[in-house]
Amino acid sequence: MYLGLDLGTSGVKAMLIDGDQKIVGSANGALDVSRPHSGWSEQEPAHWVRATEEAVAGLKAKHPKEFAAVKGIGLSGQMHGATLIDASDKVLRPCILWNDTRSYVEAAALDADPRFRALTGNIVFPGFTAPKLAWVRKHEPEIFAKVAKVLLPKDYLRLWLTGEYISEMSDSAGTSWLDTGKRGWSSELLAATGLSREQMPALVEGTDQAGRLRSELAAQWGISGSVVVAGGAGDNAASACGMGTVSDGAAFVSLGTSGVLFAANGSYLPKPESAVHAFCHALPNTWHQMGVILSATDALNWHSGVTGKSAADLTGELGETLKAPSGVTFLPYLSGERTPHNDAVIRGAFIGLGHESSRVVLTQAVLEGVAFAIRDNLEALRSAGTGIARVTAIGGGSRSHYWLASIATALGVPVDLPADGDFGAAFGAARLGLIAATGADPIAVCTPPMTAGTIEPVAALKGAYEDAYKRYRALYPAIKSLAH
Repeated sequence: MYLGLDLGTSGVKAMLIDGDQKIVGSANGALDVSRPHSGWSEQEPAHWVRATEEAVAGLKAKHPKEFAAVKGIGLSGQMHGATLIDASDKVLRPCILWNDTRSYVEAAALDADPRFRALTGNIVFPGFTAPKLAWVRKHEPEIFAKVAKVLLPKDYLRLWLTGEYISEMSDSAGTSWLDTGKRGWSSELLAATGLSREQMPALVEGTDQAGRLRSELAAQWGISGSVVVAGGAGDNAASACGMGTVSDGAAFVSLGTSGVLFAANGSYLPKPESAVHAFCHALPNTWHQMGVILSATDALNWHSGVTGKSAADLTGELGETLKAPSGVTFLPYLSGERTPHNDAVIRGAFIGLGHESSRVVLTQAVLEGVAFAIRDNLEALRSAGTGIARVTAIGGGSRSHYWLASIATALGVPVDLPADGDFGAAFGAARLGLIAATGADPIAVCTPPMTAGTIEPVAALKGAYEDAYKRYRALYPAIKSLAH
């Protein structure tokens, strides 16, 4: 048996698979986000441990015999979080999360240093780890002085599981400290934020062994024998391993809290000015590009909170048949935007409202706004040299057929639906645990799921969607001056 642990923003998911990759079961532990100030987003690392214990206990209770046979553990996690620990492994402050934008001034200052884009292949985004440390250095110098190690969220879980300070390439590529082409820490970039290699974890590939489960935890969990912990992956690379998006040109669209358009690459293809992320993949000698929007299902959930209707009810009111855009446009920049704008200050908007703009019209505009934001990502990926012929849809938002039809039409490519099953980050993490424990061929393990169906672009609405996308594109520069 192989265990995948996925540390998300809203919870930890534990998934158990057998040697044939059949899912035995899964369980969850819940997490909350603290937002003490506007633009801030934090979590206590102790809560990650509690949520992991809850998820493991739930899984073990349902499948005690199978759980006792675990031989490998894979880790996946929310990226970019700054978890600061002192020389005795004590957490110095709450972790600053991926969607925290407080360090936008520090991010701009680091990004102005040409070495960062040249070595990392990416813009220094406010959500990345390095600017957060620059912020702590400036605003909390007494904490910065005590930092012995900076760990990404899943790697703090690894420290708890194994006692080791280890990270891997896909997650570390989102720190702004990794030489992404060479797959190693850059002493030069670390020094630019007042840090050294000694304060970083060791680096391995996601498929490598990266510690063993502590004997006390193994005994507590009822596992006998040695349990290997894999390097693992950042959440999107882990999802790609779960989806089999590991060979050049394979792509998926993820409609989760944030939205991601992810393409696997056989070589390193950076184009930072496009705001496309060029990161290492979890598999050796493989990279990936992705465009990221900060609010996907988050935008629909916001609309749900305002209207008092569930997300499912709102999308249900639209029916199954895709409609032409109404003329109302929604910009989903509720917490700023990454690709293609790299703008932490911009905020969302409805444009074109009239007396006739019903709740259904607003829901349609929200879904279209997210679809057009993903189209922005597609155009950015194309500009960085990656063509996408089709995508597979994953994430909670992919349950809406209407939304997927809107995305297919906005992108102009077919959207495949995987066969029933859970092929997300926890499954990808479990696959990495299997590979690390057995030495299996990563490509042979990370195969794509069967396709249950395909949603084609609606040809009759192509022109209407293109016109609506042009309106959408024109609005960002128009409202930018109001936000800045």
